[in-house]
Amino acid sequence: MKTESTNENDHSGAMSNDLMKALIDNYRQNQMIAINETMGITDANSIWFDLSKLKNFINQLEDEARKINPECTQEDLGIRFYYAAYPKIENWDTLGNHPVPQEYSERHTLVMVPTLKKENEDGEVLHFDFNSLLKKKTSLALSARDSKPPKGIGQNLGTLSPPGNSGGML
Repeated sequence: MKTESTNENDHSGAMSNDLMKALIDNYRQNQMIAINETMGITDANSIWFDLSKLKNFINQLEDEARKINPECTQEDLGIRFYYAAYPKIENWDTLGNHPVPQEYSERHTLVMVPTLKKENEDGEVLHFDFNSLLKKKTSLALSARDSKPPKGIGQNLGTLSPPGNSGGML
């Protein structure tokens, strides 16, 4: 499989169309088939995000990070994409007030969580998930220990396919 970017000196992460298609086909022929056969569903294989929502998310990420650390730069910030899955319809109450179409039940999604570069207690620089809307500005990391975490700025407001129309995709 051809794995280089479109330009050998390009460190932007740009990929050739052939590589993108090969990676997508690899997922569809392996992970997607395994999920669909094991779970007996037709899982989503893509998610589309509106550009204005992405720009707004990035602007909010920058604004909220500066509240935590006014000296932070773009190089200190990032977005971690978590693979996620919607619950079965009978467990829909776990979504709270989050608006999700019922046909998304049990399908893949992505959750975007802002990150901020920070040293850990060992002096290693890591990209910490952060929730700037926590009461304590010093608390960056999201914690599985939190029984009821507060609303954060993470997002997943994209359109899944399927069930959405797959026209226009590779």
